[in-house]
Amino acid sequence: MLITGATLADDRVRDVRIGGDGRIDAVAEGLGADAGERVVEARGRHLLPGAVDVHVHFREPGGSHKETWASGSESAAAGGVTTVVDQPNTSPPTVDGAAFDEKAELAVDSLVDYGINGGVTPDWDPESLFDRPLFALGEVFLADSTGDMGIDADLFADALDEAAARGVPVTVHAEDATLFDESALDGDLGGIGTAATADAWSAYRTADAEVAAVERALATAADRDAQVHVAHTSTPEAVDAVVEAREDGSEGAAGDGSGTDGAAPRVTCEVTPHHLYLSRERARSLGTFGRMNPPLRSEERREALFARLAAGDVDVVATDHAPHAVAEKRRGLVDAPSGVPGVETLYPLLLESVRKGELSLERVRDVVAANPAEIFGLDRKGRVAEGYDADLVLVDTADPREIEAAALHSTCAWTPFEGLRGVFPEVTLVRGEVVYERDPATGAASFGDAVGRNVRES
Repeated sequence: MLITGATLADDRVRDVRIGGDGRIDAVAEGLGADAGERVVEARGRHLLPGAVDVHVHFREPGGSHKETWASGSESAAAGGVTTVVDQPNTSPPTVDGAAFDEKAELAVDSLVDYGINGGVTPDWDPESLFDRPLFALGEVFLADSTGDMGIDADLFADALDEAAARGVPVTVHAEDATLFDESALDGDLGGIGTAATADAWSAYRTADAEVAAVERALATAADRDAQVHVAHTSTPEAVDAVVEAREDGSEGAAGDGSGTDGAAPRVTCEVTPHHLYLSRERARSLGTFGRMNPPLRSEERREALFARLAAGDVDVVATDHAPHAVAEKRRGLVDAPSGVPGVETLYPLLLESVRKGELSLERVRDVVAANPAEIFGLDRKGRVAEGYDADLVLVDTADPREIEAAALHSTCAWTPFEGLRGVFPEVTLVRGEVVYERDPATGAASFGDAVGRNVRES
């Protein structure tokens, strides 16, 4: 395949040739088409690396009514995500080799490439777990969330030791349950679903609980020289703690050439689109559909978090795509599950911020593709460059549309971003294979075959 006249994230206009091995053969000007080669005319559109979403919950095994590997990967492909990393809080949890194997058998339905993370519980089996092609350890929960996999400080330290000994990165869900404000749930919590008082959940799982847990997790990791990635930081203070820890270790941010040996930073963090675009004040009408862990924060903190993203302090934007059925969310605040879908709207929301002048396109490319690939050692992912996998997304950045749940592809069939605007892909490729294509004139879309592979095996 030859893609001609595409504008890259740095504004260079180039032709891109994809070889039969699914890698990029050339990025240059004036490439001529070979006989029988498919040519995609991309003039006036941007060609970007596929997003590497290092934080999804595709719910299989055990929760296929919420999402499946097939539906979740379709949603990913339609949003320009070409690699996903699934978290371990499924049923059974991915805490031993047998559970990993069960999930791996289901993951063959994926349209996009994938990684499978291993989890930590009191009865985990690290020997059999690390014997599998594991992407990372985590999400390691320092407080209970969906799946009730919260662990204590001693087990967390043991898990870091196990991972550090094998050179495996650890993703941490950092909240300190001892700092939750139980009194926030004592008052009137409203009705069910959208009538619930979601703001009470934010008051309950306090910002201080996150910041304290992040600081403690970083200190524990530093003692063991473990590579730690802090998931879904929802407060600017937590991001600042990561930046400070990185500076103490004389490390730069991901993607800036940190370390003379080219190694990834030992301490990194991610933020989610829902913490970047939603807040307690902005999302009161969501009710339980706006309940997630960590919860939404104040508008002031949301703005500060977005500013840190723009400034370069945030390493990764990942979705924490955590779908639940509408009937499950349509309960009271205490009984409804936490989590929101987001894998299909990651790139679109950020690209709309580019269109509005709030972020640079290069910054977006880095936080969704180049940085996560570098941090987690995906040497052929995250860039439009010769020799890299042809994981590519073609978009018209001047053509936003309203986000509507009815037009998305997750099984859960709702989105917390309803009514916001996003810039959606026209074509998504995984290693040169078209897995999603949309006609911008008619909106008609089609999906390709399930070509996804475990990135630790390819």
